[in-house]
Amino acid sequence: MNVHGDPDGWAEAVRSRGTVRVATYNTSLYDEQAGGLVARLRAGDAGARDVAAVLQRVRPDVVLLNEFDYDPEGVAATLFQRRYLEQAQPGGGEALHYPYRYLAPVNTGVPSGLDLDRNGETGGEGRDRGNDAWGYGLHPGQYGMLVLSRHPIRASQVRSFRLLPWSAMPGARQPLDPASGQPWYPAETWRQLRLSSKSHWDVPVATPIGTIHLLAAHPTPPVFDGPEDRNGRRNADEIRLWAEYIGGGALPWLCDDSGECGGLARDARFVIAGDYNADPVDGDGAPGAIDQLLSHPRVNAGFIPRSRGAVLRAREHGLPRQGETATHTGDFGPRSGTLRLDYVLPSNNLAVRDGAVYWLEPGAPGADIAGASDHHLVWVDIANP
Repeated sequence: MNVHGDPDGWAEAVRSRGTVRVATYNTSLYDEQAGGLVARLRAGDAGARDVAAVLQRVRPDVVLLNEFDYDPEGVAATLFQRRYLEQAQPGGGEALHYPYRYLAPVNTGVPSGLDLDRNGETGGEGRDRGNDAWGYGLHPGQYGMLVLSRHPIRASQVRSFRLLPWSAMPGARQPLDPASGQPWYPAETWRQLRLSSKSHWDVPVATPIGTIHLLAAHPTPPVFDGPEDRNGRRNADEIRLWAEYIGGGALPWLCDDSGECGGLARDARFVIAGDYNADPVDGDGAPGAIDQLLSHPRVNAGFIPRSRGAVLRAREHGLPRQGETATHTGDFGPRSGTLRLDYVLPSNNLAVRDGAVYWLEPGAPGADIAGASDHHLVWVDIANP
């Protein structure tokens, strides 16, 4: 865990307007080599400059960055803050300082010591090594997560569910071998396999409108597997973890990495944020996967952030889509098209005042800085009802 913070003077400004802006952004700031992101940030990285410029324009109070490589000393996070966010970027706005941050280990790239892809060997090189990690990655920390905040993070109250076994979840969607109908994973492997492909964090933030629990995650894409659908099933159950957690109750199986079991208090206020790799109606995810959150009685999902840029890009690709393309957040080229994968979902005891997807029409001021990632930043302004 790496928490950093110092006092700031922004709380009064947020208190005066009565809203807190919360965002999620899959930044694609990862590298295939351990330490690669740190080296790039030191050298000057064009993608990081554009990501910082987007953040400078939107200026969220609390933001979750997905696909930001983790290093134990937090060097990449410090470099990004000091050399990118705190420097006015071309196409961006004024320099942006986040006095508080949270980052912690993730499962991606961490060797499991197990043959998770059932290719007859453990580990190996390249993709084979990544497939046998607890979460796919070529080195520990690849595709990590980083929370940046203008308001104090209650570090002692953070809960992480990185180590939770998938098999602990009642009724888990255990992958099956389609040829035999038997479990895909041997019993000993299934007993050990972790549910979270990166991690699931409950990060309480002390905002001027009260404590908000940022529920941060980045479930595995529901692809890159076989007919056993091990990634699709895992994606759906990673999403289900939050659905169970916000439901409250004892939940003796839902134990965090410090051994504390149970869900979120029923009166707590939260925002679920992240790249959930699940579109409500299109794409390759398990049917109903993201509906576990969108239809949850504790979630305020009525306001859907939108953009004009997504509509135009979807029209350009020309692929059939059942969902409203204005809500899409990711662009995966002419073969896969656009999808809604990134979410900022407040609890139903919070009001939503505004929000959008940062995906501008071509030629609009600030449109050119949004191409650093195949995902676009999503933000909402929340307030007390």
